[in-house]
Parts: sequence; structure tokens; C-alpha cells
Amino acid sequence: MKKTISLFVATLLALPLFSQESLSQDSAQRVLNSLSQQRFTSSLTLSLLEAQDFAVRQNRSLKNASLDVQKAHAQRWQTIAAMLPQVDASGQYVNMCGYEMTFGGSSSSSSSTTPTAPDVMQFMATYPTIAQSLFASSQGQKIKMSDYLTAGLTASMGLNGQAVVAVLLNNIAIQMQDITFQQSEADLRANVVEGYAAALVMEEIVQLMDSSLKNVQQLYEQTQRMASVGMVEQTQADQVKVRVNQLHNTVMANRRALQLSYNALRVLLDVGADTELQLTSVLDEILAPENALGVLLQPWVIHNNFNYQLLQKNVDLAKKSVHLAAWSYGPTIGASYQYTYRHDLAEGGFNMTPPNMIGVSLSLPLWSSGKRAATVHEKKLALQQAENTLSETTDNLNIRYQQLRYNLANAYEQYLTQKDNIEVSNRVFNNISNKYHWGATSALELTNASNDLITAETSYVNAVLDMVNAQVELEKFLNNK
Repeated sequence: MKKTISLFVATLLALPLFSQESLSQDSAQRVLNSLSQQRFTSSLTLSLLEAQDFAVRQNRSLKNASLDVQKAHAQRWQTIAAMLPQVDASGQYVNMCGYEMTFGGSSSSSSSTTPTAPDVMQFMATYPTIAQSLFASSQGQKIKMSDYLTAGLTASMGLNGQAVVAVLLNNIAIQMQDITFQQSEADLRANVVEGYAAALVMEEIVQLMDSSLKNVQQLYEQTQRMASVGMVEQTQADQVKVRVNQLHNTVMANRRALQLSYNALRVLLDVGADTELQLTSVLDEILAPENALGVLLQPWVIHNNFNYQLLQKNVDLAKKSVHLAAWSYGPTIGASYQYTYRHDLAEGGFNMTPPNMIGVSLSLPLWSSGKRAATVHEKKLALQQAENTLSETTDNLNIRYQQLRYNLANAYEQYLTQKDNIEVSNRVFNNISNKYHWGATSALELTNASNDLITAETSYVNAVLDMVNAQVELEKFLNNK
């Protein structure tokens, strides 16, 4: 009984394993095929130029670069506004809590106090008649302080050399952010061209592979029929069958790669994975040989390069930083105006607050124990570093230009060679296929010709992509608009 129960339990435990194995074997191909398929809920039809413009409008990274430019403008206005008049309004209510001021004599009351000499002098100057009668009494006089309301308006402004130089620094920062934005847009457009071309190339290679697979499948069917009637050995049919399976795997892998190419393009366009992309431009428009040769003949103007422009602005920024540090020795001029209105809430109160006040100030730094001198020296050293970096980068950009021209020329020659090779390999494969059809060649030769064709097609794809990338990189580097 125990053995029977153990066998039954083991059988129950093994059933999921067998079902899982059967399920994986039955659904493996469906899972692999699903990787090459995708469901779409929307469609987008774009030419190459439309795709570039669409990416510029939609890409969030580029939007952030545009926001950086706007932030730089806002920072500049903050610096300018700090030098303009600043106006503040104020209001106040004061309750004296029954406080009484005693003139002429002393008092032990906790709610009274003896005014100080300045208070007495100011009161006597403002109210001479009242003060004379109060101080004439030997017993002293108490005056209850009135609650009051005040309203005031203050306007002030300050100006020094550092504030002016700071505005100039902000202008350079705006220019640098604008250059960065333009560079980001150029990079995005170049990436869209590369992604667009990669998708078109993968579509073409999938078509070529499908055609090769169809031809080999037809040869296999023919060979299998011949083997069935004993005209050829089954080994030859099996060899062709192996080649069919290899080509089928290659086709499926290329279809998945095509889907990845479209997904990469969707990322650049900033659209969802459920958006179907229909590309209307053809590969020949992107691979026009005259365009590649035209790029090679374009002049090299280093001031058009974005990297050079940024480094040049960095040198200008370092120069202004030296001026900013030097202006720490300069004076600061300030001016202010204040208006105050006071209203006493009880009769008999007196107002000693002047309604209008105007002030002018001038401050001049005298001694900082060498701090300002060290700051100026530091900024000068930073300027030398920026100039050295610009000089080094100028040499590197010239070398980079020569390298990019070489890359494009080499890619153009490789493209022409591989284009001719794929035509030759295709003719050879068709010729051997015809011979094999009539029994004039072996399955091994057919397999070798098929391998050569696949190799030529792969080399052609790489040559096409290399040429597109080389042309785009050189155009982006030159930035000749």
C-alpha cells in the first residue's frame, strides 16, 4: 500500500513537468514568432525630413535643452533687476498698552519712565510750548502715549561694477545654452537619419533573405522528390534541408533585428511601442552617391563647429570672470528714499517721525588681507587653462576633420565594392542553383554558394550603414548651414 501511494504521489508530481515540457516544445516556435510580430493601435507615416521635424517637436530631451535656454534668460533678468530700484511697502499698528511718559521729576510707577536726554531734546524742539509748561512744574507731568498706525514706502537701489559684469556673464551663459540646444538638435536629427536608414536597410536585407530562403526551399522540395524516387541519395536532400533551417533561423533573427531598429526609431521620435511606423523615403534617397561626394567637397570652417563655439564661449566666460573678480576693488553706490505716514488713534499724541527721508551711500573696500588679490589670480589661472584647452581642441578638431573625411571616402568605396559583390554572389548562386536543378553540381557547392550570398548580403548591409553613419557624422561635424 505504501509503495502504491508513493508511486501515485510521484506520478502527480511528475505530471506538471511532463506537461511543461510538452507545452514548451509545442509553443516554442509560437513564442519565437511572436518576437517578430507586434500589435499596433496607431499609425504614423513619415518621410525622412518629416521624421526629423517630428522628433525635434516631440523629443523630451530637446525640450529640456530649450528650457535651459529660457532658464538662462530668467537668470539674466534676475541679475539686471537687482540693479534697478526696489520698492517695498509696509504697514504697522502699535498699541502702547497704557504706557505713560513722565517729564520733569521722577515716578515710582511701573507704568512710567524717565525719558532719556535725546528724547527730551527732540520733544522740546518739536513742541516747545508744551515742554516749557511741563518742565516748569516741580512735580513733573505724565503724558499717556497714544496708539498709532503707520504706513510706509521705501525705494532703494545699489550699483557696482560686479553687478554690471555679472550681466555680461549671464549673456555668455545664454549664448552657451543656445549653442548646446542647437547641438542637441543637430545630434537628434543625425540620429534620426541613422535610425531611419537602419530600418530601411534591415527591411531590404529581410527581403533578400526571404528570397534566398524561398529559392532554397524550392530546391529542397525538388531534391526531396528526386530522393523519393531514387534519382539522388537522401543525403543530398538532408544537406539542403539543413541549409533551409539555417536560412530560416537567419531570416527570423533579421526580422527581430528589424523590429529593434523600428523600436530605436520610436525612441528617437518619442512615440509609444504601439505606434506603427510607415517610412515613405527609400534607401536610394539617403544613399545618393553624389551627396556623399558633395559632403567631401564642403569647406572646413572651424568656427561653425559646435564644440569649438562652446570652448570659445568658455574662454570669454573666463575673461569676464577675471573682470568680475577685479571689480571687487571697486566702490558700491547706493541711494534710498523712504516715505512714512503716521496716524495717532487718540487725541493729544505727538509724531516725531519725519514723513520723507532720502539717503545716499558710498562704500569702498580697503583691506581684505589679500583675499581679493588671490581671487583675481585664481581667475587668471582659470583663463589660461581655458585658452590652453581651446588651443588643444583646435588641433584635435583639425585632425578629426581629416579622419572623418577619410572614413567617408573609405565607406563610399566599400559600399561600391559590396554592392558589386552582392550582385556577383547572387548571379553565382542562381547559376549553381540551375546546375543543381539539372544535377550538374552537388549539394555542397549549392550550400557554399548560399553561404557566400549570405556573407555578401551581410557585408553589404554593414557597408550601407557605415556609409550613412560616416556621411552623417561629417555633416554634423562641419555644421555648414
